[in-house]
Amino acid sequence: MAFIDDAISRAQATLVNFQHKLKLALYWGDGSTSSSDGMRVQVGVSSLHANANPHYGSGKGATIYRFTSDQFSTFYTEVINTNARDAVHVIDGLLHHETDLNIEEHFTDTAGYADSVFGLSHLLGFRFAPRLRDLADSKLFTIQTQTPNEFPKLENILRGRINTKMIQENFDDVLRVAHSIREGKVSGSLILDYISNETLRRRIQRGLNKGEAMNGLARALFFGKRGELRERGLQDQLQRASALNILINAISVWNTVYLTEATKLMKEKGNLREDLLKHISPSGWEHINFLGEYNFDANKVASLHSLRPLIQ
Repeated sequence: MAFIDDAISRAQATLVNFQHKLKLALYWGDGSTSSSDGMRVQVGVSSLHANANPHYGSGKGATIYRFTSDQFSTFYTEVINTNARDAVHVIDGLLHHETDLNIEEHFTDTAGYADSVFGLSHLLGFRFAPRLRDLADSKLFTIQTQTPNEFPKLENILRGRINTKMIQENFDDVLRVAHSIREGKVSGSLILDYISNETLRRRIQRGLNKGEAMNGLARALFFGKRGELRERGLQDQLQRASALNILINAISVWNTVYLTEATKLMKEKGNLREDLLKHISPSGWEHINFLGEYNFDANKVASLHSLRPLIQ
């Protein structure tokens, strides 16, 4: 089974790296930011890795946790317990993907947030920027008594001073956080940056939208066996999720290639607005027939010079 996993991983990396080099993809991003989000799927067989979650109904399922780059490529996937916290898997995807992407900033929703992720991503050289829910109900603290107007946008949610005695008593567990504070990083921490920086919040939302768009495409593709995982073993479930990623990236690459040709044609006609290119997406599938038979012949591989004519 290891050779299957290796083949799937290499196929994923090849597709991601190819799209990363396409010119149009640069309008969507330079491959330096990414997001991760979970897609819950039913498991239609008895499996040790399937659990029930009242939030999703009475059936048992698992979560496909997918990483999406700003160029609409999915570059890492894990199958996790449907009741597990997404946050513990964030660092894995940022460190262990096998692509040419140079991720510098990563977005998640609230489920992907944890204090430890902030600390680890900082040490590892990533900027972690989660979208945090219900901030008004959060309790934020400062090391010292804040002076008036020191944090003008945070005054209503600051609750007081940090208990430094507790940090000393649990020094091993909070070493990374304490080091960031000692180095003067607390005032620039991402949680404060998120609250006070509207531009950052919009950028996070755009990054998450790309991941959610990929999940929409994934659900459209994942209709076989009623959209259920029917493998009992975790490794088999991961192979199914990874194979789904290959299909997603193949469609994304195909769309990117033809969107590139379409933009060239529009540019020749003088009616291309390049400022709008960053708002289009290669994740559409309305024009793709998911049903029927597909034949793959290694001796008839199409090149970028043998594309179908565009419909004008």
